[in-house]
Amino acid sequence: MGDSAAGDQGFAHLPVLAEAVLAGFAELPPGGVLLDCTLGGGGHSSLLLQAHLGLRLIGLDQDPSARAAAAELLAPYADRMASNFADYTPDQPVAAVLADLGVSSPQLDVAARGFSFRLEGPLDMRMNPAAGETAGALIDRLEESELADLLYAYGEERLSRRIARRIKEQGPWGEPGQPRTTAELAYLIAGCFPPQARRGRIHPATRSFQALRIAVNDELGVLEWLLAAAPDWLLPGGLIAVISFHSLEDRRVKTAFASDPRLQRVTRKAIQATEAESAANPRARSAKLRIARRR
Repeated sequence: MGDSAAGDQGFAHLPVLAEAVLAGFAELPPGGVLLDCTLGGGGHSSLLLQAHLGLRLIGLDQDPSARAAAAELLAPYADRMASNFADYTPDQPVAAVLADLGVSSPQLDVAARGFSFRLEGPLDMRMNPAAGETAGALIDRLEESELADLLYAYGEERLSRRIARRIKEQGPWGEPGQPRTTAELAYLIAGCFPPQARRGRIHPATRSFQALRIAVNDELGVLEWLLAAAPDWLLPGGLIAVISFHSLEDRRVKTAFASDPRLQRVTRKAIQATEAESAANPRARSAKLRIARRR
């Protein structure tokens, strides 16, 4: 996710590609419903509700802190908020579906969430901190070869086997009473790289942390479910927009929009952030927006 509205939980998040989303959703049926599948702090939804006075909102997010912040910001608008879009089906056709797949700034910047290798925190990484398996528990459960395959498949990490071997040698990572941290794991992963590679623009642990987060939250599985289900939620002429942040996501969105007979692509090429937006919000640099219309 990517938004700039703050609630009482301190959940503030700059909405990426905001102008492109507004332009893509410029023509929506009057009185229609927007289904925001990744509500975050409510930034994208707030802008769309301001632009379309008759638009109604169903906002979904797994993260309880995001839901609390969005509920405060969107109190004048929101009809309903639900917890997890992977288990949700609208009970009425909607005019638009929006999904911003990025991890939000508040999630990355709060050490206790365990998403960031730059902050000392628990090995958690769950979007919903009240449910599911933590990253530490996942590492301990997997065999070395399984962990290596995960790092390669979800992080496209070429040193996956070396990293998996080192991680398993230094385990356990998720046992209660023996706290291991994100900083500790990041340091271990960096040690698997030659010295010159540790000083590059991208931190050596970036791809491995991405892979673990994707696995912990089943992000690709949920995305594939959404891409298959969402076209049936749309009114004829309704729009679906997805903002992705890495090639594993974007390839799935591109393929689904091009091959689904229910959809007609609005964007032939992904829309990306301008230089000005990337400078103002570095996390927008990798964002790609694709839009399709229900036939």
